[in-house]
Amino acid sequence: MEKKILQEVKRGTYNSFIVLYKNWSPRLYSFIFSLVKSKEITQDILQETFVTLWTHRASIDTERSLKSYLFTISYHLVLKEFKYKVCHPRMSEYIELSSELNLSENTTDNKIDFDDFLEKLEYAKKKLTPKQKEVFTLIKECNYSVAYVANKLGVNEQTARNHLATAIKTLRKELREYLSLFLLFF
Repeated sequence: MEKKILQEVKRGTYNSFIVLYKNWSPRLYSFIFSLVKSKEITQDILQETFVTLWTHRASIDTERSLKSYLFTISYHLVLKEFKYKVCHPRMSEYIELSSELNLSENTTDNKIDFDDFLEKLEYAKKKLTPKQKEVFTLIKECNYSVAYVANKLGVNEQTARNHLATAIKTLRKELREYLSLFLLFF
Protein backbone atom coordinates (compact mmCIF):
# COMPACT_ATOMS: atom_id res chain seq x y z
CA MET A 1 0.00 0.00 0.00
CA GLU A 2 2.74 2.47 0.98
CA LYS A 3 4.71 1.63 -2.16
CA LYS A 4 1.68 2.56 -4.28
CA ILE A 5 1.25 5.85 -2.41
CA LEU A 6 4.96 6.58 -2.83
CA GLN A 7 4.70 5.94 -6.58
CA GLU A 8 1.81 8.42 -6.73
CA VAL A 9 3.87 10.98 -4.80
CA LYS A 10 6.70 10.43 -7.26
CA ARG A 11 4.26 11.29 -10.08
CA GLY A 12 3.29 14.48 -8.21
CA THR A 13 -0.03 13.50 -6.62
CA TYR A 14 -0.39 15.95 -3.76
CA ASN A 15 -3.18 14.01 -1.97
CA SER A 16 -0.88 10.98 -1.70
CA PHE A 17 1.80 13.24 -0.28
CA ILE A 18 -0.65 14.37 2.42
CA VAL A 19 -1.36 10.71 3.26
CA LEU A 20 2.38 10.06 3.68
CA TYR A 21 2.70 13.15 5.82
CA LYS A 22 -0.12 12.05 8.12
CA ASN A 23 1.32 8.54 8.41
CA TRP A 24 4.93 9.51 9.07
CA SER A 25 4.89 12.90 10.80
CA PRO A 26 4.13 11.59 14.34
CA ARG A 27 7.05 9.15 14.26
CA LEU A 28 9.42 11.68 12.74
CA TYR A 29 8.30 14.30 15.24
CA SER A 30 9.18 11.98 18.15
CA PHE A 31 12.57 11.17 16.63
CA ILE A 32 13.46 14.80 15.95
CA PHE A 33 12.19 16.06 19.31
CA SER A 34 14.23 13.42 21.15
CA LEU A 35 17.33 15.02 19.66
CA VAL A 36 16.60 18.74 19.66
CA LYS A 37 14.27 19.06 22.70
CA SER A 38 12.49 22.03 21.17
CA LYS A 39 8.95 22.02 19.78
CA GLU A 40 9.63 24.93 17.44
CA ILE A 41 12.82 23.48 15.99
CA THR A 42 11.18 20.06 15.73
CA GLN A 43 8.30 21.54 13.73
CA ASP A 44 10.73 23.36 11.43
CA ILE A 45 12.81 20.25 10.78
CA LEU A 46 9.71 18.11 10.28
CA GLN A 47 8.37 20.59 7.73
CA GLU A 48 11.73 20.83 5.97
CA THR A 49 11.93 17.02 5.82
CA PHE A 50 8.65 16.83 3.92
CA VAL A 51 9.53 19.81 1.74
CA THR A 52 12.72 17.95 0.80
CA LEU A 53 10.71 14.80 0.07
CA TRP A 54 8.32 16.75 -2.17
CA THR A 55 11.11 18.69 -3.89
CA HIS A 56 13.05 15.51 -4.70
CA ARG A 57 10.01 13.31 -5.34
CA ALA A 58 11.03 12.56 -8.94
CA SER A 59 14.23 10.88 -7.77
CA ILE A 60 12.63 8.69 -5.07
CA ASP A 61 13.50 5.01 -5.38
CA THR A 62 10.19 3.30 -4.63
CA GLU A 63 12.00 -0.01 -4.07
CA ARG A 64 13.88 1.36 -1.06
CA SER A 65 12.62 1.95 2.46
CA LEU A 66 10.65 5.17 2.84
CA LYS A 67 11.32 5.03 6.58
CA SER A 68 15.09 5.08 6.04
CA TYR A 69 14.79 7.87 3.51
CA LEU A 70 12.69 10.10 5.79
CA PHE A 71 14.73 9.45 8.91
CA THR A 72 17.97 10.09 7.02
CA ILE A 73 16.67 13.42 5.76
CA SER A 74 15.56 14.36 9.28
CA TYR A 75 18.85 13.23 10.80
CA HIS A 76 20.84 15.39 8.40
CA LEU A 77 18.59 18.37 9.05
CA VAL A 78 19.08 17.90 12.80
CA LEU A 79 22.84 17.87 12.27
CA LYS A 80 22.55 21.01 10.17
CA GLU A 81 20.51 22.69 12.89
CA PHE A 82 23.01 21.82 15.60
CA LYS A 83 25.91 22.99 13.47
CA TYR A 84 24.09 26.25 12.91
CA LYS A 85 23.00 26.61 16.53
CA VAL A 86 26.27 25.70 18.17
CA CYS A 87 29.80 26.74 17.29
CA HIS A 88 30.96 23.21 18.18
CA PRO A 89 32.17 21.09 15.27
CA ARG A 90 31.79 18.07 17.56
CA MET A 91 28.02 18.32 17.67
CA SER A 92 27.75 15.67 14.96
CA GLU A 93 29.80 13.39 17.23
CA TYR A 94 27.16 13.81 19.94
CA ILE A 95 24.38 12.87 17.51
CA GLU A 96 26.39 9.91 16.21
CA LEU A 97 27.06 8.78 19.79
CA SER A 98 23.33 8.96 20.55
CA SER A 99 22.60 6.94 17.42
CA GLU A 100 25.29 4.37 18.26
CA LEU A 101 23.83 3.90 21.70
CA ASN A 102 20.60 3.03 19.87
CA LEU A 103 18.46 4.76 22.46
CA SER A 104 14.79 3.85 22.22
CA GLU A 105 11.83 6.08 22.95
CA ASN A 106 11.49 4.34 26.32
CA THR A 107 14.82 5.75 27.47
CA THR A 108 14.21 9.32 26.38
CA ASP A 109 14.16 10.37 30.03
CA ASN A 110 17.76 9.17 30.35
CA LYS A 111 19.02 11.25 27.46
CA ILE A 112 21.02 14.35 28.21
CA ASP A 113 19.13 17.49 27.41
CA PHE A 114 21.64 19.33 25.27
CA ASP A 115 19.91 22.69 25.65
CA ASP A 116 20.13 22.33 29.43
CA PHE A 117 23.83 21.47 29.11
CA LEU A 118 24.46 24.61 27.04
CA GLU A 119 22.58 26.72 29.57
CA LYS A 120 24.62 25.28 32.46
CA LEU A 121 27.82 25.74 30.45
CA GLU A 122 27.05 29.43 29.91
CA TYR A 123 26.33 29.81 33.63
CA ALA A 124 29.55 27.98 34.55
CA LYS A 125 31.59 30.17 32.19
CA LYS A 126 30.55 33.17 34.28
CA LYS A 127 32.77 31.77 37.04
CA LEU A 128 35.83 32.13 34.82
CA THR A 129 38.01 35.21 34.66
CA PRO A 130 37.54 37.26 31.47
CA LYS A 131 40.86 35.95 30.05
CA GLN A 132 40.05 32.32 30.92
CA LYS A 133 36.63 32.64 29.30
CA GLU A 134 38.07 34.24 26.17
CA VAL A 135 40.82 31.62 25.82
CA PHE A 136 38.40 28.74 26.43
CA THR A 137 35.89 30.09 23.92
CA LEU A 138 38.46 30.72 21.21
CA ILE A 139 40.32 27.42 21.58
CA LYS A 140 37.64 24.93 22.57
CA GLU A 141 34.49 26.33 21.04
CA CYS A 142 35.80 28.07 17.93
CA ASN A 143 38.74 25.72 17.28
CA TYR A 144 41.51 28.29 17.06
CA SER A 145 45.02 27.09 17.81
CA VAL A 146 46.81 27.97 21.04
CA ALA A 147 49.41 29.87 18.99
CA TYR A 148 46.74 31.94 17.23
CA VAL A 149 44.95 32.76 20.49
CA ALA A 150 48.19 33.66 22.27
CA ASN A 151 49.13 35.96 19.41
CA LYS A 152 45.64 37.52 19.28
CA LEU A 153 45.64 38.19 23.03
CA GLY A 154 49.26 39.34 23.16
CA VAL A 155 50.41 36.64 25.60
CA ASN A 156 52.83 33.75 25.24
CA GLU A 157 51.55 30.27 24.39
CA GLN A 158 52.21 28.90 27.87
CA THR A 159 50.09 31.63 29.44
CA ALA A 160 47.25 30.78 27.02
CA ARG A 161 47.61 27.08 27.94
CA ASN A 162 47.53 27.96 31.65
CA HIS A 163 44.33 30.01 31.21
CA LEU A 164 42.81 27.12 29.27
CA ALA A 165 43.79 24.49 31.86
CA THR A 166 42.37 26.56 34.71
CA ALA A 167 39.16 27.20 32.76
CA ILE A 168 38.68 23.50 32.01
CA LYS A 169 39.31 22.56 35.64
CA THR A 170 36.70 25.08 36.80
CA LEU A 171 34.15 24.03 34.20
CA ARG A 172 34.59 20.32 34.95
CA LYS A 173 33.88 21.05 38.59
CA GLU A 174 30.81 23.14 37.74
CA LEU A 175 29.46 20.65 35.19
CA ARG A 176 29.91 17.43 37.17
CA GLU A 177 26.44 16.13 36.23
CA TYR A 178 27.28 16.63 32.52
CA LEU A 179 30.86 15.42 32.72
CA SER A 180 30.60 12.84 29.93
CA LEU A 181 29.10 15.38 27.54
CA PHE A 182 31.60 18.02 28.61
CA LEU A 183 34.48 15.63 27.95
CA LEU A 184 33.04 14.69 24.57
CA PHE A 185 33.04 18.31 23.46
CA PHE A 186 36.05 19.66 25.29
